Amino acid sequence: MAQPAKISRAFIRPSSNLGLLSRREAASLVSADEDLHKLFRRCALAVLNSGNDTDDAREIFEAYADFEIQVILESRGVQLELFNAPAVAFVDGVMIDGIRDHIFTALRDVIFMSQRRDRFDLESSEGITDAVFRMLRNANMLRTGEPPNIVVCWGGHSIPRSEYEFTKEVGYHLGLRHLDIATGCGPGAMKGPMKGAAVGHSKQSYYGSRFLGLTEPSIIASEPPNPIVNELIILPDIEKRLEAFLRVAHAILVFPGGAGTAEEILYLLGVMMQPENADTRLPIVMSASAESAAYFDEIDRFIRSTLGEEATRHYEIICGDPAATAQRLRQGVTQVRRHRNRENESYCFNWELHIPDEFQQTFEPSHENMASLALHRDQPAHQLASELRKAFSGIVAGNIKEFGLAAVEAHGPYQINGDPEIMAMLDTLLASFVAQGRMKLGSATYQPCYELCA
Repeated sequence: MAQPAKISRAFIRPSSNLGLLSRREAASLVSADEDLHKLFRRCALAVLNSGNDTDDAREIFEAYADFEIQVILESRGVQLELFNAPAVAFVDGVMIDGIRDHIFTALRDVIFMSQRRDRFDLESSEGITDAVFRMLRNANMLRTGEPPNIVVCWGGHSIPRSEYEFTKEVGYHLGLRHLDIATGCGPGAMKGPMKGAAVGHSKQSYYGSRFLGLTEPSIIASEPPNPIVNELIILPDIEKRLEAFLRVAHAILVFPGGAGTAEEILYLLGVMMQPENADTRLPIVMSASAESAAYFDEIDRFIRSTLGEEATRHYEIICGDPAATAQRLRQGVTQVRRHRNRENESYCFNWELHIPDEFQQTFEPSHENMASLALHRDQPAHQLASELRKAFSGIVAGNIKEFGLAAVEAHGPYQINGDPEIMAMLDTLLASFVAQGRMKLGSATYQPCYELCA
Protein backbone atom coordinates (compact mmCIF):
# COMPACT_ATOMS: atom_id res chain seq x y z
CA MET A 1 0.00 0.00 0.00
CA ALA A 2 1.40 3.40 -1.00
CA GLN A 3 2.15 5.77 1.86
CA PRO A 4 -0.51 8.53 2.10
CA ALA A 5 0.45 12.20 1.95
CA LYS A 6 0.99 13.76 5.36
CA ILE A 7 1.51 17.14 6.98
CA SER A 8 4.62 16.80 9.13
CA ARG A 9 3.66 19.41 11.72
CA ALA A 10 0.67 21.66 12.34
CA PHE A 11 -0.90 23.71 15.13
CA ILE A 12 -4.61 24.30 15.62
CA ARG A 13 -6.65 26.29 18.12
CA PRO A 14 -10.33 25.81 18.94
CA SER A 15 -13.18 27.95 17.79
CA SER A 16 -15.51 29.31 20.45
CA ASN A 17 -17.18 25.93 21.04
CA LEU A 18 -14.27 24.79 23.25
CA GLY A 19 -13.58 28.10 24.94
CA LEU A 20 -15.20 26.87 28.16
CA LEU A 21 -12.43 24.51 29.24
CA SER A 22 -11.32 25.19 32.78
CA ARG A 23 -7.63 25.39 33.65
CA ARG A 24 -7.93 22.11 35.53
CA GLU A 25 -9.59 20.34 32.59
CA ALA A 26 -6.97 21.61 30.18
CA ALA A 27 -4.14 20.69 32.55
CA SER A 28 -5.52 17.16 32.92
CA LEU A 29 -5.06 16.65 29.18
CA VAL A 30 -1.47 17.81 29.23
CA SER A 31 -0.74 15.21 31.91
CA ALA A 32 -3.22 12.67 30.53
CA ASP A 33 -2.71 9.02 31.26
CA GLU A 34 -1.77 6.74 28.39
CA ASP A 35 -5.25 5.28 27.87
CA LEU A 36 -6.89 8.71 27.69
CA HIS A 37 -4.28 10.00 25.27
CA LYS A 38 -4.65 6.89 23.12
CA LEU A 39 -8.43 7.34 22.99
CA PHE A 40 -8.15 10.97 21.92
CA ARG A 41 -5.48 10.15 19.34
CA ARG A 42 -7.71 7.46 17.78
CA CYS A 43 -10.72 9.76 17.62
CA ALA A 44 -8.69 12.64 16.20
CA LEU A 45 -7.10 10.45 13.51
CA ALA A 46 -10.53 9.12 12.54
CA VAL A 47 -11.87 12.67 12.16
CA LEU A 48 -8.85 13.66 10.06
CA ASN A 49 -9.64 10.77 7.68
CA SER A 50 -13.11 12.05 6.81
CA GLY A 51 -13.90 11.00 3.24
CA ASN A 52 -11.53 8.02 3.28
CA ASP A 53 -12.72 5.16 1.07
CA THR A 54 -11.91 2.36 3.51
CA ASP A 55 -13.80 1.13 6.56
CA ASP A 56 -10.94 -1.03 7.85
CA ALA A 57 -9.86 0.64 11.10
CA ARG A 58 -6.59 -1.26 11.24
CA GLU A 59 -5.66 -0.12 7.75
CA ILE A 60 -6.14 3.50 8.78
CA PHE A 61 -4.17 3.18 12.02
CA GLU A 62 -1.34 1.30 10.31
CA ALA A 63 -1.09 3.87 7.50
CA TYR A 64 -0.75 6.64 10.08
CA ALA A 65 1.19 4.79 12.77
CA ASP A 66 3.49 7.81 13.07
CA PHE A 67 0.63 10.24 13.67
CA GLU A 68 0.77 12.02 17.00
CA ILE A 69 -1.20 14.78 18.70
CA GLN A 70 -0.20 16.77 21.75
CA VAL A 71 -2.10 19.20 23.96
CA ILE A 72 -0.39 22.51 24.69
CA LEU A 73 -1.73 24.56 27.59
CA GLU A 74 -1.58 28.31 27.04
CA SER A 75 -2.79 31.23 29.15
CA ARG A 76 -5.61 31.83 26.66
CA GLY A 77 -6.69 28.23 26.33
CA VAL A 78 -5.63 25.07 24.54
CA GLN A 79 -3.64 24.51 21.39
CA LEU A 80 -3.07 21.19 19.65
CA GLU A 81 0.15 20.19 17.93
CA LEU A 82 -0.17 17.51 15.25
CA PHE A 83 2.56 15.43 13.66
CA ASN A 84 2.20 13.47 10.39
CA ALA A 85 -1.50 14.23 10.02
CA PRO A 86 -3.42 13.18 6.87
CA ALA A 87 -2.89 15.81 4.17
CA VAL A 88 -6.51 15.42 2.99
CA ALA A 89 -7.60 17.35 6.11
CA PHE A 90 -5.75 20.48 4.94
CA VAL A 91 -6.11 23.08 2.20
CA ASP A 92 -2.96 25.02 1.33
CA GLY A 93 -1.44 23.88 4.59
CA VAL A 94 -4.38 25.04 6.73
CA MET A 95 -6.75 22.54 8.35
CA ILE A 96 -10.32 22.56 7.03
CA ASP A 97 -12.53 24.40 9.53
CA GLY A 98 -15.14 21.66 9.88
CA ILE A 99 -12.50 19.01 10.57
CA ARG A 100 -10.81 21.27 13.13
CA ASP A 101 -14.13 21.77 14.90
CA HIS A 102 -14.76 18.02 14.97
CA ILE A 103 -11.33 17.38 16.52
CA PHE A 104 -12.06 19.80 19.33
CA THR A 105 -15.49 18.24 19.73
CA ALA A 106 -13.73 14.89 20.21
CA LEU A 107 -11.48 16.57 22.79
CA ARG A 108 -14.54 17.92 24.61
CA ASP A 109 -16.22 14.52 24.77
CA VAL A 110 -13.07 12.65 25.79
CA ILE A 111 -12.58 15.13 28.65
CA PHE A 112 -16.19 14.81 29.77
CA MET A 113 -16.21 11.00 29.65
CA SER A 114 -12.91 10.65 31.50
CA GLN A 115 -13.59 13.18 34.24
CA ARG A 116 -17.18 12.16 34.98
CA ARG A 117 -17.00 8.39 34.51
CA ASP A 118 -16.52 7.72 38.24
CA ARG A 119 -19.44 10.03 39.03
CA PHE A 120 -21.88 8.24 36.74
CA ASP A 121 -23.99 5.37 38.02
CA LEU A 122 -23.52 2.92 35.17
CA GLU A 123 -24.88 -0.06 37.09
CA SER A 124 -28.54 0.96 37.11
CA SER A 125 -30.89 1.66 34.22
CA GLU A 126 -31.79 5.09 35.59
CA GLY A 127 -28.12 5.92 36.07
CA ILE A 128 -27.22 5.03 32.49
CA THR A 129 -30.06 7.17 31.13
CA ASP A 130 -28.91 10.02 33.34
CA ALA A 131 -25.37 9.63 31.97
CA VAL A 132 -26.62 9.73 28.37
CA PHE A 133 -28.65 12.84 29.17
CA ARG A 134 -25.67 14.61 30.69
CA MET A 135 -23.42 13.73 27.76
CA LEU A 136 -25.97 15.12 25.30
CA ARG A 137 -26.45 18.21 27.44
CA ASN A 138 -22.71 18.77 27.62
CA ALA A 139 -22.61 18.63 23.80
CA ASN A 140 -25.43 21.22 23.63
CA MET A 141 -27.62 18.83 21.66
CA LEU A 142 -30.62 19.28 23.94
CA ARG A 143 -32.42 22.48 22.97
CA THR A 144 -35.33 23.43 25.19
CA GLY A 145 -38.10 25.48 23.65
CA GLU A 146 -37.62 24.15 20.12
CA PRO A 147 -40.49 22.09 18.69
CA PRO A 148 -39.89 18.43 17.78
CA ASN A 149 -38.33 18.11 14.33
CA ILE A 150 -35.42 15.64 14.52
CA VAL A 151 -35.57 12.62 12.23
CA VAL A 152 -32.96 9.98 13.07
CA CYS A 153 -31.79 8.30 9.86
CA TRP A 154 -30.14 4.87 9.92
CA GLY A 155 -28.69 2.94 7.02
CA GLY A 156 -25.55 1.42 5.60
CA HIS A 157 -22.20 3.11 5.07
CA SER A 158 -21.47 0.61 2.28
CA ILE A 159 -24.28 1.11 -0.24
CA PRO A 160 -24.42 1.45 -4.05
CA ARG A 161 -24.59 4.88 -5.65
CA SER A 162 -28.25 4.49 -6.61
CA GLU A 163 -29.23 3.95 -2.97
CA TYR A 164 -27.14 6.91 -1.87
CA GLU A 165 -28.96 9.12 -4.37
CA PHE A 166 -32.28 7.89 -3.00
CA THR A 167 -31.30 8.84 0.55
CA LYS A 168 -30.41 12.32 -0.73
CA GLU A 169 -33.80 12.65 -2.42
CA VAL A 170 -35.63 11.64 0.75
CA GLY A 171 -33.45 14.05 2.73
CA TYR A 172 -34.36 16.82 0.30
CA HIS A 173 -38.07 16.27 0.93
CA LEU A 174 -37.45 16.16 4.69
CA GLY A 175 -35.61 19.47 4.41
CA LEU A 176 -38.50 21.05 2.52
CA ARG A 177 -40.64 20.16 5.54
CA HIS A 178 -38.26 21.91 7.98
CA LEU A 179 -37.05 18.65 9.52
CA ASP A 180 -33.52 18.30 10.92
CA ILE A 181 -31.41 15.16 10.57
CA ALA A 182 -29.50 12.97 13.02
CA THR A 183 -27.39 10.04 11.81
CA GLY A 184 -24.39 7.95 12.78
CA CYS A 185 -22.39 10.75 11.10
CA GLY A 186 -20.53 8.58 8.56
CA PRO A 187 -20.75 8.11 4.77
CA GLY A 188 -23.45 6.44 2.66
CA ALA A 189 -26.96 6.50 4.10
CA MET A 190 -25.70 8.68 6.95
CA LYS A 191 -24.41 11.41 4.66
CA GLY A 192 -27.09 11.31 1.94
CA PRO A 193 -30.09 12.52 4.00
CA MET A 194 -28.05 15.39 5.41
CA LYS A 195 -26.87 16.49 1.98
CA GLY A 196 -30.39 16.41 0.58
CA ALA A 197 -31.88 18.17 3.58
CA ALA A 198 -29.31 20.97 3.28
CA VAL A 199 -30.70 21.78 -0.17
CA GLY A 200 -34.30 21.56 1.05
CA HIS A 201 -33.52 23.88 3.96
CA SER A 202 -31.87 26.37 1.63
CA LYS A 203 -34.92 26.43 -0.65
CA GLN A 204 -37.13 27.12 2.35
CA SER A 205 -34.78 29.82 3.68
CA TYR A 206 -34.38 27.66 6.79
CA TYR A 207 -31.02 28.69 8.19
CA GLY A 208 -31.02 26.93 11.56
CA SER A 209 -30.15 23.53 10.05
CA ARG A 210 -29.12 20.91 12.57
CA PHE A 211 -27.19 17.90 11.30
CA LEU A 212 -26.45 15.75 14.34
CA GLY A 213 -23.79 13.04 14.23
CA LEU A 214 -23.76 10.43 17.02
CA THR A 215 -20.80 8.07 17.09
CA GLU A 216 -18.59 6.10 19.49
CA PRO A 217 -14.84 5.35 19.67
CA SER A 218 -14.84 1.83 18.26
CA ILE A 219 -16.77 2.80 15.10
CA ILE A 220 -15.54 6.33 14.37
CA ALA A 221 -12.50 5.20 12.36
CA SER A 222 -14.66 3.04 10.10
CA GLU A 223 -17.37 5.69 9.80
CA PRO A 224 -15.65 9.08 10.24
CA PRO A 225 -17.82 12.19 10.50
CA ASN A 226 -18.98 13.43 7.11
CA PRO A 227 -18.46 17.14 6.34
CA ILE A 228 -22.15 18.08 6.69
CA VAL A 229 -22.34 17.17 10.39
CA ASN A 230 -22.48 20.44 12.34
CA GLU A 231 -23.15 18.92 15.77
CA LEU A 232 -21.02 15.93 16.73
CA ILE A 233 -20.96 13.82 19.88
CA ILE A 234 -18.85 10.80 20.74
CA LEU A 235 -20.63 8.50 23.19
CA PRO A 236 -18.64 5.91 25.19
CA ASP A 237 -20.01 2.77 23.50
CA ILE A 238 -22.59 1.44 21.07
CA GLU A 239 -25.29 0.91 23.72
CA LYS A 240 -25.19 4.52 24.90
CA ARG A 241 -25.08 5.68 21.30
CA LEU A 242 -28.22 3.70 20.50
CA GLU A 243 -30.00 5.01 23.58
CA ALA A 244 -29.02 8.57 22.65
CA PHE A 245 -30.56 8.10 19.20
CA LEU A 246 -33.88 7.02 20.70
CA ARG A 247 -33.89 9.75 23.34
CA VAL A 248 -33.38 12.61 20.84
CA ALA A 249 -35.50 11.18 18.00
CA HIS A 250 -38.93 12.49 17.11
CA ALA A 251 -39.14 9.96 14.27
CA ILE A 252 -36.86 7.26 12.89
CA LEU A 253 -36.18 6.56 9.22
CA VAL A 254 -34.31 3.42 8.18
CA PHE A 255 -32.63 2.99 4.79
CA PRO A 256 -31.05 -0.24 3.49
CA GLY A 257 -27.83 -1.26 5.17
CA GLY A 258 -25.97 -4.27 6.46
CA ALA A 259 -25.27 -5.87 9.83
CA GLY A 260 -25.06 -2.51 11.62
CA THR A 261 -28.47 -1.44 10.35
CA ALA A 262 -29.97 -4.80 11.36
CA GLU A 263 -28.49 -4.27 14.84
CA GLU A 264 -30.16 -0.87 15.07
CA ILE A 265 -33.52 -2.20 13.88
CA LEU A 266 -33.50 -5.05 16.40
CA TYR A 267 -32.50 -2.73 19.23
CA LEU A 268 -35.31 -0.35 18.29
CA LEU A 269 -37.97 -3.04 18.00
CA GLY A 270 -36.83 -4.71 21.21
CA VAL A 271 -37.32 -1.42 23.05
CA MET A 272 -40.63 -0.56 21.39
CA MET A 273 -42.03 -4.02 22.19
CA GLN A 274 -41.56 -3.47 25.93
CA PRO A 275 -45.00 -3.49 27.58
CA GLU A 276 -44.10 -0.20 29.32
CA ASN A 277 -43.82 1.49 25.90
CA ALA A 278 -47.28 0.55 24.67
CA ASP A 279 -48.43 4.19 24.69
CA THR A 280 -45.17 5.76 23.51
CA ARG A 281 -45.23 7.66 20.21
CA LEU A 282 -42.18 7.15 18.00
CA PRO A 283 -42.92 6.90 14.25
CA ILE A 284 -40.70 4.40 12.40
CA VAL A 285 -40.52 4.28 8.61
CA MET A 286 -38.36 1.97 6.49
CA SER A 287 -37.73 3.36 3.03
CA ALA A 288 -35.88 2.25 -0.09
CA SER A 289 -35.90 2.93 -3.79
CA ALA A 290 -38.13 0.72 -5.93
CA GLU A 291 -35.01 -1.13 -7.12
CA SER A 292 -33.98 -1.93 -3.54
CA ALA A 293 -37.41 -2.80 -2.17
CA ALA A 294 -36.38 -6.45 -1.84
CA TYR A 295 -34.05 -5.43 0.99
CA PHE A 296 -36.93 -4.58 3.28
CA ASP A 297 -38.85 -7.62 2.08
CA GLU A 298 -36.01 -9.69 3.57
CA ILE A 299 -35.89 -7.61 6.77
CA ASP A 300 -39.67 -7.77 7.20
CA ARG A 301 -39.68 -11.53 6.61
CA PHE A 302 -36.91 -12.01 9.17
CA ILE A 303 -38.71 -9.89 11.78
CA ARG A 304 -42.02 -11.71 11.29
CA SER A 305 -40.33 -15.12 11.48
CA THR A 306 -38.27 -14.39 14.61
CA LEU A 307 -40.12 -11.74 16.63
CA GLY A 308 -43.64 -12.41 15.39
CA GLU A 309 -46.38 -10.37 13.74
CA GLU A 310 -46.72 -8.12 16.81
CA ALA A 311 -43.34 -6.56 16.02
CA THR A 312 -44.52 -5.31 12.62
CA ARG A 313 -47.08 -2.90 14.09
CA HIS A 314 -44.25 -0.62 15.17
CA TYR A 315 -43.10 0.27 11.64
CA GLU A 316 -44.27 0.83 8.10
CA ILE A 317 -42.44 0.35 4.82
CA ILE A 318 -42.60 2.92 2.00
CA CYS A 319 -40.56 2.19 -1.12
CA GLY A 320 -39.97 4.18 -4.28
CA ASP A 321 -41.59 7.41 -3.09
CA PRO A 322 -39.30 9.97 -1.36
CA ALA A 323 -42.04 12.61 -1.05
CA ALA A 324 -44.51 10.18 0.56
CA THR A 325 -41.79 9.01 2.97
CA ALA A 326 -41.08 12.59 4.08
CA GLN A 327 -44.77 13.44 4.30
CA ARG A 328 -45.43 10.45 6.56
CA LEU A 329 -42.53 11.40 8.82
CA ARG A 330 -43.74 15.00 9.00
CA GLN A 331 -47.15 13.72 10.07
CA GLY A 332 -45.52 11.46 12.63
CA VAL A 333 -43.46 14.28 14.13
CA THR A 334 -46.62 16.38 14.44
CA GLN A 335 -48.28 13.51 16.31
CA VAL A 336 -45.26 13.27 18.62
CA ARG A 337 -45.55 16.98 19.41
CA ARG A 338 -49.24 16.63 20.28
CA HIS A 339 -48.54 13.59 22.43
CA ARG A 340 -45.75 15.28 24.38
CA ASN A 341 -47.86 18.37 24.88
CA ARG A 342 -50.71 16.25 26.16
CA GLU A 343 -48.45 14.28 28.51
CA ASN A 344 -46.38 17.33 29.46
CA GLU A 345 -43.23 15.54 28.24
CA SER A 346 -39.92 17.05 27.20
CA TYR A 347 -39.46 17.94 23.52
CA CYS A 348 -35.70 17.46 23.48
CA PHE A 349 -35.18 14.23 25.47
CA ASN A 350 -37.61 11.32 25.55
CA TRP A 351 -37.73 10.49 29.26
CA GLU A 352 -40.99 8.58 28.73
CA LEU A 353 -39.33 5.79 26.75
CA HIS A 354 -38.53 2.72 28.85
CA ILE A 355 -35.19 1.16 27.90
CA PRO A 356 -34.49 -1.91 30.07
CA ASP A 357 -31.12 -2.74 31.55
CA GLU A 358 -30.44 -5.58 29.10
CA PHE A 359 -30.43 -3.04 26.24
CA GLN A 360 -28.17 -0.63 28.13
CA GLN A 361 -25.36 -2.76 29.50
CA THR A 362 -22.28 -2.92 27.30
CA PHE A 363 -22.05 -6.14 25.30
CA GLU A 364 -18.49 -7.31 24.68
CA PRO A 365 -18.48 -9.39 21.47
CA SER A 366 -15.88 -11.91 22.60
CA HIS A 367 -15.88 -15.39 21.13
CA GLU A 368 -17.24 -16.75 24.42
CA ASN A 369 -20.08 -14.23 24.59
CA MET A 370 -21.01 -14.67 20.94
CA ALA A 371 -21.18 -18.46 21.39
CA SER A 372 -23.37 -18.04 24.49
CA LEU A 373 -26.13 -15.94 22.93
CA ALA A 374 -29.64 -17.20 23.70
CA LEU A 375 -31.02 -17.41 20.17
CA HIS A 376 -34.12 -19.46 20.87
CA ARG A 377 -37.89 -18.93 21.06
CA ASP A 378 -38.33 -19.87 24.73
CA GLN A 379 -38.32 -16.23 25.83
CA PRO A 380 -40.34 -13.06 25.23
CA ALA A 381 -39.91 -11.56 21.78
CA HIS A 382 -38.29 -8.39 23.08
CA GLN A 383 -35.61 -10.47 24.84
CA LEU A 384 -34.95 -12.42 21.65
CA ALA A 385 -34.59 -9.08 19.87
CA SER A 386 -31.93 -8.12 22.41
CA GLU A 387 -30.01 -11.36 21.80
CA LEU A 388 -30.24 -11.00 18.02
CA ARG A 389 -29.05 -7.40 18.34
CA LYS A 390 -25.95 -8.65 20.13
CA ALA A 391 -25.29 -11.17 17.36
CA PHE A 392 -25.28 -8.42 14.75
CA SER A 393 -23.17 -6.21 17.03
CA GLY A 394 -20.53 -8.91 17.07
CA ILE A 395 -20.63 -9.28 13.30
CA VAL A 396 -20.12 -5.53 12.92
CA ALA A 397 -17.13 -5.76 15.26
CA GLY A 398 -15.66 -8.66 13.30
CA ASN A 399 -16.16 -6.82 10.03
CA ILE A 400 -14.75 -3.37 10.71
CA LYS A 401 -13.79 -2.69 14.35
CA GLU A 402 -10.13 -2.97 15.22
CA PHE A 403 -10.58 -5.18 18.29
CA GLY A 404 -13.04 -7.43 16.45
CA LEU A 405 -10.76 -7.83 13.44
CA ALA A 406 -7.90 -8.78 15.76
CA ALA A 407 -10.05 -11.27 17.70
CA VAL A 408 -11.25 -13.04 14.54
CA GLU A 409 -7.71 -13.13 13.17
CA ALA A 410 -6.44 -14.69 16.41
CA HIS A 411 -9.26 -17.13 17.18
CA GLY A 412 -11.13 -17.65 13.92
CA PRO A 413 -14.74 -16.74 13.10
CA TYR A 414 -17.30 -16.16 15.82
CA GLN A 415 -19.40 -19.27 16.50
CA ILE A 416 -23.09 -18.34 16.72
CA ASN A 417 -25.44 -21.01 18.07
CA GLY A 418 -29.21 -21.18 18.20
CA ASP A 419 -32.43 -22.89 17.21
CA PRO A 420 -32.13 -24.41 13.73
CA GLU A 421 -35.01 -22.33 12.36
CA ILE A 422 -33.58 -19.07 13.69
CA MET A 423 -30.12 -19.97 12.38
CA ALA A 424 -31.59 -20.72 8.95
CA MET A 425 -33.38 -17.37 8.82
CA LEU A 426 -30.26 -15.58 10.06
CA ASP A 427 -28.19 -17.32 7.40
CA THR A 428 -30.61 -16.23 4.67
CA LEU A 429 -30.54 -12.61 5.82
CA LEU A 430 -26.75 -12.45 6.16
CA ALA A 431 -26.26 -14.16 2.81
CA SER A 432 -28.41 -11.46 1.19
CA PHE A 433 -26.21 -8.77 2.79
CA VAL A 434 -23.08 -10.44 1.42
CA ALA A 435 -24.56 -10.90 -2.06
CA GLN A 436 -25.53 -7.22 -2.16
CA GLY A 437 -22.07 -6.05 -1.01
CA ARG A 438 -23.39 -4.57 2.25
CA MET A 439 -20.81 -6.00 4.66
CA LYS A 440 -17.64 -4.02 3.86
CA LEU A 441 -16.56 -1.17 1.61
CA GLY A 442 -14.59 -2.18 -1.45
CA SER A 443 -14.42 -5.91 -0.68
CA ALA A 444 -14.73 -7.98 -3.83
CA THR A 445 -14.76 -11.21 -1.83
CA TYR A 446 -16.13 -11.00 1.69
CA GLN A 447 -14.67 -13.42 4.23
CA PRO A 448 -17.33 -14.01 6.91
CA CYS A 449 -16.26 -13.28 10.47
CA TYR A 450 -18.90 -15.71 11.76
CA GLU A 451 -20.09 -19.30 11.50
CA LEU A 452 -23.71 -20.22 12.19
CA CYS A 453 -24.17 -23.45 14.15
CA ALA A 454 -27.61 -24.96 14.67
